[in-house]
Amino acid sequence: MRGLKRWARVLPVALVLFTTTNCGEAAWQGVSMQPAPDIPAFSFTLSSGETFSTAPVDGRPTFVFFGYTHCPDICPVTLADWAKAKAQLGSDGERVRWLFVSIDTERDTPAVAEAYAKQFDESFLGLSGDSATVANIQAAFSVASYQTPGATDDDYLMGHASQSFLVDDEGTLRTMYSFNSGVDAMVADLKRVLR
Repeated sequence: MRGLKRWARVLPVALVLFTTTNCGEAAWQGVSMQPAPDIPAFSFTLSSGETFSTAPVDGRPTFVFFGYTHCPDICPVTLADWAKAKAQLGSDGERVRWLFVSIDTERDTPAVAEAYAKQFDESFLGLSGDSATVANIQAAFSVASYQTPGATDDDYLMGHASQSFLVDDEGTLRTMYSFNSGVDAMVADLKRVLR
């Protein structure tokens, strides 16, 4: 009986210590990258002829998704979710760089990729480049893509990663979000890095 009383006194203290040690910082809502890799910078030419760099910008986290404009399902749903997340963030949503990177280098010119992304929100940036640049940025995020033959040479699909990625303003890949994982998780993590 004396042993039980001692545990009754010790257990609450142990629980408080455990909670303080493990809950000092909120957990990521997306899949946390451990260890969190630094993503190198890549350059893309926009339809205007200007160069866009993915290098980190202070105070501006980056969301990245790899897709293509002929995508029948995953890409439009993902970018629609992005638009909802941006709306929930209010004015803070303008601080996020939303990058749609096309993996279809044959059909998606910079102008096509840009127009596609802007259908969902004017601030979304569609990027397209040469096959080497696209392959290198995919490798940095450890994703791949492949072409599936269609009825004609131009009628093909692209198999590609369905995750979105959150890179903080120091260029570190923090989390990823599986397809249809929900807008709330993205918003919570963006608020965390936007503080």
